[in-house]
Amino acid sequence: MQGTVTATASALFTILETGDPALAADVVGIGFHNREAVNSPAACAIPGPAGVLASSAWMRSAFTGLHFPILGTATDEERDQVYVRLRMRGRHTGPFVLFRDGKLDKAVPPTGREIDFEQIHVLTMRDGKVVEHQAVRDDMTMLGQLGVFPPAPALAARLAGWKLTGRDRRAATAVSASAAEAAAGFGAA
Repeated sequence: MQGTVTATASALFTILETGDPALAADVVGIGFHNREAVNSPAACAIPGPAGVLASSAWMRSAFTGLHFPILGTATDEERDQVYVRLRMRGRHTGPFVLFRDGKLDKAVPPTGREIDFEQIHVLTMRDGKVVEHQAVRDDMTMLGQLGVFPPAPALAARLAGWKLTGRDRRAATAVSASAAEAAAGFGAA
Protein backbone atom coordinates (compact mmCIF):
# COMPACT_ATOMS: atom_id res chain seq x y z
CA MET A 1 0.00 0.00 0.00
CA GLN A 2 2.69 2.52 1.00
CA GLY A 3 4.28 2.89 -2.47
CA THR A 4 0.98 3.59 -4.20
CA VAL A 5 -0.41 6.03 -1.65
CA THR A 6 2.84 7.92 -1.26
CA ALA A 7 3.04 8.30 -5.06
CA THR A 8 -0.54 9.61 -5.04
CA ALA A 9 0.30 11.98 -2.18
CA SER A 10 3.36 13.23 -4.04
CA ALA A 11 1.22 13.80 -7.14
CA LEU A 12 -1.01 16.18 -5.17
CA PHE A 13 1.96 18.53 -4.74
CA THR A 14 2.86 18.16 -8.41
CA ILE A 15 -0.64 19.48 -9.16
CA LEU A 16 0.03 22.50 -6.94
CA GLU A 17 3.31 23.10 -8.80
CA THR A 18 1.88 22.70 -12.30
CA GLY A 19 -1.92 23.11 -12.31
CA ASP A 20 -2.25 19.84 -14.28
CA PRO A 21 -6.01 19.07 -14.61
CA ALA A 22 -5.48 15.51 -15.91
CA LEU A 23 -3.32 14.66 -12.91
CA ALA A 24 -5.90 16.29 -10.60
CA ALA A 25 -8.61 14.03 -12.06
CA ASP A 26 -6.40 10.98 -11.48
CA VAL A 27 -5.42 11.59 -7.85
CA VAL A 28 -8.01 13.89 -6.21
CA GLY A 29 -11.35 12.46 -5.08
CA ILE A 30 -14.58 14.16 -6.14
CA GLY A 31 -15.44 14.94 -2.49
CA PHE A 32 -11.94 16.22 -1.65
CA HIS A 33 -11.99 18.72 1.24
CA ASN A 34 -9.13 21.15 1.90
CA ARG A 35 -9.23 22.18 5.55
CA GLU A 36 -6.53 24.76 4.83
CA ALA A 37 -8.62 26.75 2.33
CA VAL A 38 -9.71 29.31 4.94
CA ASN A 39 -6.99 31.83 3.99
CA SER A 40 -7.32 31.41 0.24
CA PRO A 41 -9.76 32.58 -2.46
CA ALA A 42 -13.25 31.05 -2.22
CA ALA A 43 -12.69 28.79 -5.24
CA CYS A 44 -9.98 26.93 -3.31
CA ALA A 45 -12.70 25.54 -1.01
CA ILE A 46 -14.64 23.94 -3.89
CA PRO A 47 -14.73 20.17 -3.27
CA GLY A 48 -12.79 17.85 -5.54
CA PRO A 49 -10.11 18.46 -8.15
CA ALA A 50 -11.47 21.93 -9.02
CA GLY A 51 -10.55 23.26 -5.57
CA VAL A 52 -7.03 21.85 -5.83
CA LEU A 53 -6.58 23.48 -9.24
CA ALA A 54 -7.83 26.78 -7.79
CA SER A 55 -5.29 26.46 -4.95
CA SER A 56 -2.57 25.83 -7.51
CA ALA A 57 -3.50 28.95 -9.49
CA TRP A 58 -3.58 31.04 -6.29
CA MET A 59 -0.14 29.91 -5.11
CA ARG A 60 1.49 30.03 -8.55
CA SER A 61 0.20 33.59 -9.04
CA ALA A 62 2.33 34.64 -6.06
CA PHE A 63 5.34 32.32 -6.30
CA THR A 64 7.36 31.65 -9.45
CA GLY A 65 9.12 28.30 -9.56
CA LEU A 66 6.83 26.89 -6.87
CA HIS A 67 8.23 23.55 -5.76
CA PHE A 68 7.48 21.12 -2.94
CA PRO A 69 10.45 18.79 -2.41
CA ILE A 70 9.33 15.90 -0.22
CA LEU A 71 11.56 15.14 2.75
CA GLY A 72 9.69 12.09 4.03
CA THR A 73 6.40 10.25 4.18
CA ALA A 74 4.66 7.87 6.56
CA THR A 75 1.35 6.04 6.35
CA ASP A 76 -1.33 5.13 8.87
CA GLU A 77 -3.27 2.32 7.23
CA GLU A 78 -5.91 2.24 10.02
CA ARG A 79 -6.87 5.85 9.28
CA ASP A 80 -6.12 5.70 5.54
CA GLN A 81 -3.77 8.64 5.97
CA VAL A 82 -0.44 9.67 4.52
CA TYR A 83 1.81 12.12 6.35
CA VAL A 84 4.06 14.18 4.09
CA ARG A 85 6.96 16.30 5.35
CA LEU A 86 8.17 18.73 2.70
CA ARG A 87 9.54 22.17 1.94
CA MET A 88 7.74 24.89 0.03
CA ARG A 89 10.08 26.82 -2.23
CA GLY A 90 9.67 29.59 -4.77
CA ARG A 91 10.28 33.25 -5.54
CA HIS A 92 7.69 35.83 -4.51
CA THR A 93 6.98 37.57 -7.82
CA GLY A 94 3.24 38.29 -7.59
CA PRO A 95 0.91 39.58 -4.88
CA PHE A 96 0.44 37.02 -2.10
CA VAL A 97 -3.19 37.60 -1.16
CA LEU A 98 -4.59 36.20 2.08
CA PHE A 99 -8.25 36.06 2.98
CA ARG A 100 -10.20 35.79 6.23
CA ASP A 101 -13.86 34.75 6.29
CA GLY A 102 -13.98 35.13 2.50
CA LYS A 103 -12.75 38.73 2.55
CA LEU A 104 -9.40 40.32 1.82
CA ASP A 105 -7.15 40.14 4.88
CA LYS A 106 -3.79 41.16 3.44
CA ALA A 107 -2.08 41.45 0.07
CA VAL A 108 1.70 41.24 0.25
CA PRO A 109 3.21 43.06 -2.75
CA PRO A 110 5.86 41.10 -4.67
CA THR A 111 9.19 41.21 -2.88
CA GLY A 112 11.33 39.15 -5.24
CA ARG A 113 12.47 37.18 -2.21
CA GLU A 114 12.93 33.43 -2.10
CA ILE A 115 10.85 31.34 0.28
CA ASP A 116 11.98 27.97 1.63
CA PHE A 117 10.22 26.59 4.68
CA GLU A 118 8.95 23.33 6.09
CA GLN A 119 5.41 21.94 6.20
CA ILE A 120 3.72 18.73 7.29
CA HIS A 121 0.60 17.62 5.44
CA VAL A 122 -1.94 14.99 6.47
CA LEU A 123 -3.77 13.48 3.51
CA THR A 124 -6.71 11.12 3.88
CA MET A 125 -6.98 8.55 1.10
CA ARG A 126 -10.02 6.67 -0.17
CA ASP A 127 -10.25 4.38 -3.18
CA GLY A 128 -6.74 5.37 -4.26
CA LYS A 129 -7.43 9.12 -4.24
CA VAL A 130 -6.80 12.01 -1.86
CA VAL A 131 -10.10 13.04 -0.22
CA GLU A 132 -8.96 15.39 2.56
CA HIS A 133 -6.04 17.70 3.27
CA GLN A 134 -4.84 19.28 6.51
CA ALA A 135 -1.47 20.87 7.22
CA VAL A 136 0.88 22.21 9.83
CA ARG A 137 2.95 24.92 8.18
CA ASP A 138 5.67 27.21 9.43
CA ASP A 139 3.92 30.32 8.12
CA MET A 140 5.88 32.60 10.48
CA THR A 141 9.12 31.56 8.78
CA MET A 142 7.59 32.25 5.36
CA LEU A 143 6.32 35.67 6.46
CA GLY A 144 9.75 36.41 7.92
CA GLN A 145 11.41 35.44 4.64
CA LEU A 146 9.05 37.83 2.83
CA GLY A 147 9.83 40.64 5.31
CA VAL A 148 6.26 40.77 6.62
CA PHE A 149 6.95 39.53 10.14
CA PRO A 150 8.49 41.32 11.79
CA PRO A 151 7.60 44.03 9.31
CA ALA A 152 10.55 45.44 7.40
CA PRO A 153 10.07 49.23 7.16
CA ALA A 154 10.17 49.33 3.36
CA LEU A 155 7.62 46.53 3.02
CA ALA A 156 5.39 48.06 5.72
CA ALA A 157 5.30 51.26 3.65
CA ARG A 158 4.45 49.27 0.48
CA LEU A 159 1.67 47.39 2.31
CA ALA A 160 0.21 50.70 3.47
CA GLY A 161 0.52 52.17 -0.03
CA TRP A 162 -1.23 49.17 -1.56
CA LYS A 163 -4.05 49.50 0.96
CA LEU A 164 -4.44 53.27 0.47
CA THR A 165 -4.47 53.08 -3.33
CA GLY A 166 -6.74 50.02 -3.54
CA ARG A 167 -4.06 47.85 -5.16
CA ASP A 168 -4.67 45.25 -2.44
CA ARG A 169 -8.36 44.98 -3.41
CA ARG A 170 -7.52 44.83 -7.11
CA ALA A 171 -4.95 42.09 -6.43
CA ALA A 172 -7.53 40.14 -4.39
CA THR A 173 -10.04 40.44 -7.22
CA ALA A 174 -7.50 39.30 -9.81
CA VAL A 175 -6.24 36.38 -7.72
CA SER A 176 -9.80 35.30 -6.92
CA ALA A 177 -10.71 35.42 -10.61
CA SER A 178 -7.65 33.37 -11.55
CA ALA A 179 -8.48 30.72 -8.94
CA ALA A 180 -12.13 30.63 -10.03
CA GLU A 181 -11.08 30.30 -13.68
CA ALA A 182 -8.82 27.35 -12.83
CA ALA A 183 -11.69 25.67 -10.97
CA ALA A 184 -14.18 26.42 -13.77
CA GLY A 185 -11.76 24.90 -16.28
CA PHE A 186 -12.31 21.63 -14.48
CA GLY A 187 -16.08 22.03 -14.60
CA ALA A 188 -16.79 23.75 -11.28
CA ALA A 189 -19.38 26.52 -11.40
